[in-house]
Amino acid sequence: MEFTKKFLRAKSPCADGFRWFSRHVEDGTGYQEALDTLVNAGRVEDACWLLAQFGPTSAVLVVDALEAEAIVFAGTVEVRGSIDVATVIQAGRSIRAGGGLRAGRAIVAGEDIRVAGGIISQGTLQAGGDVRADWGVEAEGSITCAGDLRAGWDVVCHGALQLKGGGFVGQDLLAHGLVECGKGLRVGGHLTGAESLRVGQGIVVGGAITGVAHLEAGWGIKAGECIHTQGAIKAGESLCAGGEICAGPGYGVYAGLNVQQETWEASAQVWSRERPEGLRSGMWLGASPLHPEIDRSRACAMPSRQ
Repeated sequence: MEFTKKFLRAKSPCADGFRWFSRHVEDGTGYQEALDTLVNAGRVEDACWLLAQFGPTSAVLVVDALEAEAIVFAGTVEVRGSIDVATVIQAGRSIRAGGGLRAGRAIVAGEDIRVAGGIISQGTLQAGGDVRADWGVEAEGSITCAGDLRAGWDVVCHGALQLKGGGFVGQDLLAHGLVECGKGLRVGGHLTGAESLRVGQGIVVGGAITGVAHLEAGWGIKAGECIHTQGAIKAGESLCAGGEICAGPGYGVYAGLNVQQETWEASAQVWSRERPEGLRSGMWLGASPLHPEIDRSRACAMPSRQ
């Protein structure tokens, strides 16, 4: 792809950007060369805009290690070692690294991000496909992923965490913003939140679920320790906790919201150390089967909701 002023004008660029481009980029310049020219001149936002307008290519950049002020590449970036970028790394397709990936402002890929180390963004993290890190993932801003998020260690997100696929976290998940997950969420350690958490399928957490505002899952919710929220707890099917299940003051606990009441005994079970205060739907069956003491004689079904 070669650029001309007429070709660029058709995309309605800002006046300042078009004027600079006209002065510094000759007609007939290649696509990637134009992106490089903008980045080298410190006009990284203009380069990202250009990539968003004209889309990805099949080009592949392969290097042993990558350290730069900024990188905007229209194709796939493959690095045998680590990637360390002071501001922005944006690829039209995938980003792959045999080591870690760090950026000072933003990490953006049109497709997948896969690294053998950890991912650290001091701003946002965005992928049009999956995000996979053998170590941990941390972002000072939001994490947006059109596929699955998989991390071998912790995931720390200081902004909103939005996944169209599922989330798989080997150790702890710490989320300071809203969490939305289109499929299931599995966390090996503790899940600590600050705002609401909504999952389209099920939630399985090895440790405790705490700090979340409202907690909602289309399927069941299972925690190895307690489930404590600031707001309501809503499960489409069963609820299970090794400790207590506690909603916020004045809020209820709901199990079996997506099944018929006649099936509560099988599909809307509530297992916890004590009967949850404010249990509005579902059948409480006593202590969790995760623990040796299970008192089935204390089973208690709630009346149907009005």
